[in-house]
Amino acid sequence: VLGFDEAFSITQLDEELSRLVENRDTLYTPLFGNDTSSVAWNETITKAVNGVRMRARQGVWPPTAFVDVRKIVDKMRLQKDAHEMTLMRRAAEISSQAHIRAMQRCKPGMFEYQIEAEILHEFMRFGAQSPAYGSIVASGPGACVLHYQANNRLMQSGELLLIDAGCEYLSYAADITRTFPVNGKFSGEQKAVYEAVLEAQLKCMDALKPGKPFNEYHDVATRSLTQSMIDLGLLKGSFDEAIETKSYEQFYMHRAGHWLGMDVHDAGPYRHQGVFTTLAPGMVLTNEPGLYIRPAKNVDERWWNIGVRIEDDVHITATGNENLTAATPKTVAEIEAVMRDRKYA
Repeated sequence: VLGFDEAFSITQLDEELSRLVENRDTLYTPLFGNDTSSVAWNETITKAVNGVRMRARQGVWPPTAFVDVRKIVDKMRLQKDAHEMTLMRRAAEISSQAHIRAMQRCKPGMFEYQIEAEILHEFMRFGAQSPAYGSIVASGPGACVLHYQANNRLMQSGELLLIDAGCEYLSYAADITRTFPVNGKFSGEQKAVYEAVLEAQLKCMDALKPGKPFNEYHDVATRSLTQSMIDLGLLKGSFDEAIETKSYEQFYMHRAGHWLGMDVHDAGPYRHQGVFTTLAPGMVLTNEPGLYIRPAKNVDERWWNIGVRIEDDVHITATGNENLTAATPKTVAEIEAVMRDRKYA
């Protein structure tokens, strides 16, 4: 491990890098990236190493072992320290306020981008630097599109609005999804689907504990949602058949969550050599099951275009977990109560 007290301008990188890597047996650096910046860095490193090789007669030697530093750094990013958690809690608080404002502002006849503007307003008002990712503001059939980004549809009474949005605060991301009725009142079918997703999400929350493998809560979500699909009549046959054939994937086709931190899909291994990462204190991940019912011949029309996802940010603690986004209304009663108080409308 080297320690340098020197600092250089980025314009001196090519000149100084060759000197810094000389007489080092191992070079730790990002390797094999294929995006534009990674390709440029690969060329920079190659040039520096070759520069050392060309000076072999001066008695210097280049590195002979190259280690992808991301494998080390990614693992370090998995577990957050107390300062990092302070920043993530603040990102979660700001994002929760944005979702509440969206609920209070929403009404039929508005465009999705108008709600997105309300969300961005709250992000900036409370000091966030930017959205952590492109906000999803998806009404009606758009709620059944996982990565909907158009945000330009006129919202109608009787539809659901799915919002997946979080801010970035001092380089740390939040990631919240809430789904609610545009007119402030769930229909019977919307409520039934919503409560099925909420039941799965709460079961997942119970499964997020230190010592558990990362994949366990996804399995919990899949089993809970599959049984609900059968109970609602969306799936035919037995539970075991649905699990074995994966017929549930017509309505639930993604994982239950991902790492969260300095990126919304943060660095860190999910499994190694077939073994899933064990949850440990300091890890932060999302909990986001959903159901997405697109029009189809095998689906009763009364369920069409009901898309629901509920997502919270969860910090694994020594004794269980901390829901960083618990302040965001989540039950049917909480959401309808907030939407009755339309102080911004």
